[in-house]
Amino acid sequence: MDCTQTIPRRIAIGVHPQMPAAAEEAEGIAHFLHERGVEAYWGRMHDPSFRQKLESDTDLCIALGGDGTILRAGHLCAPLHIPILGINLGRFGFLTEVKRTEWRDMLPLLMEGRYWLEGRMMLQATHLREGNALGSWSVLNEVVICRGQFVRPVTLRAQVDGYPLATYIADGLIVSTPTGSTAYALAVGGPIMPPDLRNILIVAVAPHLSVDRAIILSEGSVVNVTVHTTHQAVFSVDGQPPVSMADGDEVRVEANHNTACFVRFGDRGYFYRNITNYMEQNPTAGETE
Repeated sequence: MDCTQTIPRRIAIGVHPQMPAAAEEAEGIAHFLHERGVEAYWGRMHDPSFRQKLESDTDLCIALGGDGTILRAGHLCAPLHIPILGINLGRFGFLTEVKRTEWRDMLPLLMEGRYWLEGRMMLQATHLREGNALGSWSVLNEVVICRGQFVRPVTLRAQVDGYPLATYIADGLIVSTPTGSTAYALAVGGPIMPPDLRNILIVAVAPHLSVDRAIILSEGSVVNVTVHTTHQAVFSVDGQPPVSMADGDEVRVEANHNTACFVRFGDRGYFYRNITNYMEQNPTAGETE
């Protein structure tokens, strides 16, 4: 679904539950919006009550935190067709739009409708065992199917639209959106994809005598990855806690009918400028946490 731009009058402010500074900042933003006639409330992103508020009557969500908070906001807001404005309180903040020191200058532009919306493709991942679905997840960045705590590769057989693609002996396999191409996939040598593309990226993690080139598929492709292993294997969606996989389990990945919509204030050429700056001055370099 395309992103629909409006002048927001009911704004939800979601904060990371383990960032005390985020709650204080959220209160300040809510007060700022109230003074300008905008209905605003804030809550912890992971609380069920916050989701209930989003579902009731919300025009826009402000996500306060780092990239993990933005991913959580995407999972919550995309099915509700609610745009997201990310304000960075973390270290990296590649998905955020506004710095912590900038929101007082940028929010008036939001309330005047002086912004544009960027739609980003999402995926749907389903865990299958003997043909039965055990769970399903929305994906904004990537699905990672990989070995567990034992430092031994696993065998991963990938199919596309029911046809064999490749067999990987590797630490893992990443199935990513264009948004995720600048996350884990980039760290293991995958290509950088513009965020407005609608493609599926497959890239192996530490392949051993296996296909070591990334593969880009069309939006309509369906990817099935089957695990063969005698030791632990897991998969994770957008960095969430891992889900254990048994020998013969599958993960099916396909395009999600939902689109995550992000508020942007700058020109549409921002993406490559930002990624160049991040690569030249990585804000996480030298961090120990």
